[in-house]
Amino acid sequence: MKYKDIQRLSKNEREKKLKELKMELVKSKVAGAKTGSSKIKEIKKIIARLMTLNSMENKPKEKPKK
Repeated sequence: MKYKDIQRLSKNEREKKLKELKMELVKSKVAGAKTGSSKIKEIKKIIARLMTLNSMENKPKEKPKK
């Protein structure tokens, strides 16, 4: 999932997607221990993108200093 796709989602949709990805990460870790999957890295990147966008929206906008 690309950053532009994440930006198009509403806040509720992003929260749902974040929960889904966290569950998928747990499942991938279990499966990855058996098979050595590289899917874990991609899931972590998408989670980081979602959390970054959420934190950017929650921050109050700062006024530029003169």
